[in-house]
Amino acid sequence: MDFQNIVDNMCAMTCVVSVEKIDNGYGEIRIVTGNRAYIDSIENPAPGVEMLTREFIPNMLYTQYMTRDLNFEDFCFRAAVKKKCLHSYVHPDRMDVWFNMTFMPVGKDEGNISYCLYIMEINFEASSEHLSNISPDLASSVLDMCIKLRGTNDFRVTMGHIIEDIQKMCDAEHCCILLMNEIERQCDVLCEAFSEGSKLLPMETYVDDEFYNIAESWTDTIAGSNCLIVKDERDMGVVKERNPAWYESLRHAKVYNIVLFPLKSGNQLLGYIWALNYDQERAVRIKETLEVTTFILGSELGNHLLLDRLRFMSSKDMLTGVMNRNEMNNYVDRLAEGKCDQSVGVIFADLNGLKTVNDLEGHSAGDRLLKKAADVFRTVFADHDIYRAGGDEFAIIVTDVRESDLEEKMGKIRQACKRYKGLSLALGCAVEDNTKKVLAALKLADKRMYDDKKKYYEEVEKSV
Repeated sequence: MDFQNIVDNMCAMTCVVSVEKIDNGYGEIRIVTGNRAYIDSIENPAPGVEMLTREFIPNMLYTQYMTRDLNFEDFCFRAAVKKKCLHSYVHPDRMDVWFNMTFMPVGKDEGNISYCLYIMEINFEASSEHLSNISPDLASSVLDMCIKLRGTNDFRVTMGHIIEDIQKMCDAEHCCILLMNEIERQCDVLCEAFSEGSKLLPMETYVDDEFYNIAESWTDTIAGSNCLIVKDERDMGVVKERNPAWYESLRHAKVYNIVLFPLKSGNQLLGYIWALNYDQERAVRIKETLEVTTFILGSELGNHLLLDRLRFMSSKDMLTGVMNRNEMNNYVDRLAEGKCDQSVGVIFADLNGLKTVNDLEGHSAGDRLLKKAADVFRTVFADHDIYRAGGDEFAIIVTDVRESDLEEKMGKIRQACKRYKGLSLALGCAVEDNTKKVLAALKLADKRMYDDKKKYYEEVEKSV
């Protein structure tokens, strides 16, 4: 068959791909020939879409032009050997463009060699027309997901329902969405779902302080593609080669296949979604579904995490990480207007000598003292009980407490201060029998704190 004549009659970038058939699947995959548009995409590429080489040589292994991609191989195999017509619209990590790709069987098999056409179009921005060009049942599922997300009052609960739907669609033993915090280098399980009778363990079993390093390695394992689809032992061999540590952990967890998609908002990686031990006969369908859903989920997650960040910034003191004055005022108002008959206790704290430190050593030294003070309070109280009331003042507000308990904790604070050079705190506490009297507790604790500060400076004057 005259393959060159076929591709030369195609307007879009087109090449012929050969796939070697072997007993357990496929062997070598080669780019047999291409039309002028396809060859130019290699030899004269647009900025940002350069291949591994700028020389096109007929019948070369495809890995001479791009990093090995299991998804590309699978589609070539299904088109050439299984005689399927396939379409995919993807944004690979290795290039900041969208590829509109079609794979079509072509020609007769020649011995153990089968052929397909690979036709592609490059979009430098996502095309809503291509993204929405999906089957009616998939479109219905995506629309259902969008409605759930838009109508939710509890994002995590809704995501839990969505991951259950995805787990059933994939016929997978386990599906999960894992969030990654790049700044704190921590992972958080947003939601997960298991098939009935699954013996796989919850992800919380594995997500410890070191797990971020494993998740961070998945970018290299995906190797520039838009996802990782591991169907069988052969594909697992690629994972073993690229990421042996992760391969061993998958084997230990009784995982024999996996679909792994990064979740992004723009170019920012937010985390991953995956399906474990899925029905490999649904691989193409799963890929098609997750390509669309991850595009939508990435945007929704980005908005959700941004709102979380804004809420964090509105309630936290950025220097020390404890709650800020605004959050303290809101909490005091809730206590004063509430109907709780519990006691309320307050500790007021003020850094001794902070102005002198700022004047002599600079504000950075003073900031370090404020951070040390916050660290001391954390050794005794939970973060949500500690407030930076302003400047060098902190307040701790707790309920259901006795004054003797509060005085004991104040003693622990004084003891903890000794571990930090130059850190001295004036402290005062008060307890009222009802949370409605929180303002009285604040006023008395503040007075006792200033009495303590006065004693501190009297001692300083005596020592001079």
